[in-house]
Amino acid sequence: MISSNGVTKPFWVNEVYGNSRYGLLSTAIIDQQSPYQKISIINSVSYGTGLLLDGCWMTAEHQECCYHEAIVHPALTTAESVKRILIIGGGDGGTARECLRYSEVESVDLVEIDGLVIELSQDHLPTLGQNVWYDPRLRLIVEDGIAWVRKVPDSNYDVIIVDCSDPVGPAEGLFNRSFIQECRRILIPGGVFTTQSESPEASRKIHLDTVQLIRSLFEYADPMYGWVPMYPSGWWSWTFAAIDTQRYLYPKPNRVNTIIDTCEIWNPRWQSGAFDAIPNSIARVLKND
Repeated sequence: MISSNGVTKPFWVNEVYGNSRYGLLSTAIIDQQSPYQKISIINSVSYGTGLLLDGCWMTAEHQECCYHEAIVHPALTTAESVKRILIIGGGDGGTARECLRYSEVESVDLVEIDGLVIELSQDHLPTLGQNVWYDPRLRLIVEDGIAWVRKVPDSNYDVIIVDCSDPVGPAEGLFNRSFIQECRRILIPGGVFTTQSESPEASRKIHLDTVQLIRSLFEYADPMYGWVPMYPSGWWSWTFAAIDTQRYLYPKPNRVNTIIDTCEIWNPRWQSGAFDAIPNSIARVLKND
């Protein structure tokens, strides 16, 4: 919104989710339509530069740690090995940044369907990816993640991270059985799989369906709860899975020491509490699987 004297005034940028709105007072930077979705970059008063896809909040520079630390470190501090990492989605670079903090990581394949998300994030959200775009361990693959995992050999990755948007549009297929089955096939037995699994309040059915689906395909799977204040309801979840044991519950001290000084949110105590913070009503449903 431009005032009469030519000064841009902040206005409310809202995500409409069901019967609720979640908004930030912001100014627009860019709105661009890719072949897959509308990509919006805004400058919010509270959280700095942020990203929306098809009108849904994805991330913002002063709050992204709530999401990226939660999806990465419970997996990378606990997998048997972290040499080979796969990220599906994550075109803003935040998840790759957290993965590449570990010197043990030899390669990160980042498979993002929408190359424009990567391009605009590099240009307008440089604090998220930081220097990862130039790290030789990172391989950018602009491709449909569903098609990509079908081509990967068995037992190929130590950690698989599904950093996707809501289960609509280009991300819809990342929440179905065949995709999760392929992820299990290409995960090394000592590895960890993780995905964002929506809000247990705003998206209760999707959340429960996602956890139950993953539990039906992996020997061990558990949801972890935290907060991302800009997301619908502010209450969010990530689900971790493994083939051999609940290894995602037990961070390795040497890995903790590698990243603990760079984290704003994550530490082993926070992680333990986040896994334990399962609401009783959800625990009852999952116990009956």
